[in-house]
Amino acid sequence: MSAPSKPRRTRRPKIVLSSNRLAELEALAEGLMRRNTDLAELLVEELGRARIVSQSRLRPDVVDIGREVTYRDELTGQDHTITLVIPQDADISKGWISVITPIGIALIGLAEDAVFHWETRDGHRRELKVLKVATFEREALQDA
Repeated sequence: MSAPSKPRRTRRPKIVLSSNRLAELEALAEGLMRRNTDLAELLVEELGRARIVSQSRLRPDVVDIGREVTYRDELTGQDHTITLVIPQDADISKGWISVITPIGIALIGLAEDAVFHWETRDGHRRELKVLKVATFEREALQDA
């Protein structure tokens, strides 16, 4: 008779953030705490497990604010391309998604090829894969 199998824990992918970005994200989490405690706590948890590097050492294939990211929903096979932005720049019609949304928090700091699990607002668990990260200058976002 075999031993009962343990439930599989999904290993979360590594997160890398620049030291410049850390203070900004902590301030956003603090402001979010008054409006959406669950989301703020999720962001704080992600920040707590991140490896912090200098801005010059943040690889270009890592998701950061102002970078365009293409990810695949492994369940549907659909690819989605968004640009992660600070809350006041968010514009869904342009694909600019706030870093303090559930998907923004899930993506920040991930590198290309990272696979992560994400729970939708209706409670369904999805597996998403980061396919491509592209860097743009912040001014390009503001001029668009």
